[in-house]
Amino acid sequence: MNRDDFLQLLSKEGQSLLSQIDYNTKLDIVKTITKLRAQGHDPALVANALSQAKLRKRAETKFGEFAERMFFTEDALEQASRLQVAALHANRFKQAGVTEVADLGCGIGAESLAFASLDLKVNAYELDEVTAAIAAYNLAIFENVEVSNEDVTKRDLSKHQALFFDPARRNSKARLFNPQDFSPNFDWVIEQAKKKPSGIKLGPGHPHTQIPEEAEAQWVSVDGDLVELSLWFNETRRQDISRSALLITKDAKYELKTNEKEQPAPTGELGQYIHEPDNAAIRSHLINLLAEETNTHTIDPKIAYLSSNHEVNSPWLKSYKVIKEMPFDRKQLKAYVKANEIGTLEIKKRGADITPEELRKELSPKGKKKATLIVTRIGDAHRAIFVEPQPVAE
Repeated sequence: MNRDDFLQLLSKEGQSLLSQIDYNTKLDIVKTITKLRAQGHDPALVANALSQAKLRKRAETKFGEFAERMFFTEDALEQASRLQVAALHANRFKQAGVTEVADLGCGIGAESLAFASLDLKVNAYELDEVTAAIAAYNLAIFENVEVSNEDVTKRDLSKHQALFFDPARRNSKARLFNPQDFSPNFDWVIEQAKKKPSGIKLGPGHPHTQIPEEAEAQWVSVDGDLVELSLWFNETRRQDISRSALLITKDAKYELKTNEKEQPAPTGELGQYIHEPDNAAIRSHLINLLAEETNTHTIDPKIAYLSSNHEVNSPWLKSYKVIKEMPFDRKQLKAYVKANEIGTLEIKKRGADITPEELRKELSPKGKKKATLIVTRIGDAHRAIFVEPQPVAE
């Protein structure tokens, strides 16, 4: 969205147009465009309003009912924190005794919204002019927030009590995976964060080798969706915790945490059950703690599946009962699928160089029964494991 697009949407006509669009799966886009144009609306405004209505609908998963009153850009929405996760960030600063925080790279204002809701004084900065204007609109209801369109690397950050960074991990073309390509530069962000109570939000795939020893690193999963890695410094870091995995479900929060160096989980034979850990536990390299907590073991030191001979009821695990294990041989697999009249076949893989969609075509499932197939590596061999999903832990 450019500056003119945003000004159009802010106009009385733009706001009225947005209020008329109920973006849902049943919306006939062509008919809606034709109708709105027939009413005399500018075609560019109609297209802009439909795009914004679509973004608001997508944003409901992160912002709930607030989304219908906010503005978004595609990239900013993609990077924005869910409100429930932003609230956890805000609470870190509140618990640390912080009263003022600089939101450095505020995007459309998700973090600042959470900070302000806990009565923190917020100075929010955004480099992109349009995104900064959107943040100012989204945060206008708060008297304790000030939004500025500035380059944070040129500011004197010593004036702020605490700092929160969400460096841009996308450009106009693609997602950025090298931390040195982030904006602001990752090394600069770390240098500033070490000076004050600070938090840094990053993608969950951020390399462990680029996590400073001074930081507490926490990987966060929401209902099984791994959403972020956050780093916490000084007063916002919890004592005696260097790594943690946080799982947020509809009704509760669960955490694995340690202050010790990475330890391998015990390895053993495939048992009667195989378990798929939540990605927060995997990315935090805390499988060993989860294995200890659930009395399970890995089936290969380098593969993140756990196994046991007993049922396990854990929010951290998706569990499956082993029905049949065999070598990964396409002819044998096809024969098994045919003999068991399997027509619907879900294929999972870990440590195996296959494409589930292509393998499913090769196996030609036809029949009335359903099955789940796990293809993985155990030692030097690839194995095929037919399993039955177990009830999800309450």
